[in-house]
Amino acid sequence: MSVARVRITPSAAELVRQLQARHGELLFHQSGGCCDGSAPMCFPRGEFRVGHQDVHLGNVEDCPVYIGAAQFAYWQHTQLIIDVVPGRGSGFSLEAPEGLRFLTRSRVFTDEESAQLEEAGPPARGDESP
Repeated sequence: MSVARVRITPSAAELVRQLQARHGELLFHQSGGCCDGSAPMCFPRGEFRVGHQDVHLGNVEDCPVYIGAAQFAYWQHTQLIIDVVPGRGSGFSLEAPEGLRFLTRSRVFTDEESAQLEEAGPPARGDESP
């Protein structure tokens, strides 16, 4: 069994499906700070340009999830869990008009999971990902 670098909660997955029905294919980018704090931002796939410094963490609900390389350096030892809570984020993420906001929870990988990830090699960069 491979170790997922990113997961999504059932409530966040339900919101993603609603947003997909309205907006089509989506992607997430884990913001690195500034105005958005450190939040997973959800965009229509064609409206966010993934760069070579973005790291592909995996997919949730058929949405690729990226994080900037500098941010990944801090979070590489944790599994990111995309969740949703009531409230309104300050960014341009698609869920904002719903009165909800995505947020990232995390947990540290076990030693066994870390070993599996190390054996698998580094995740793909934005220009290498599917």
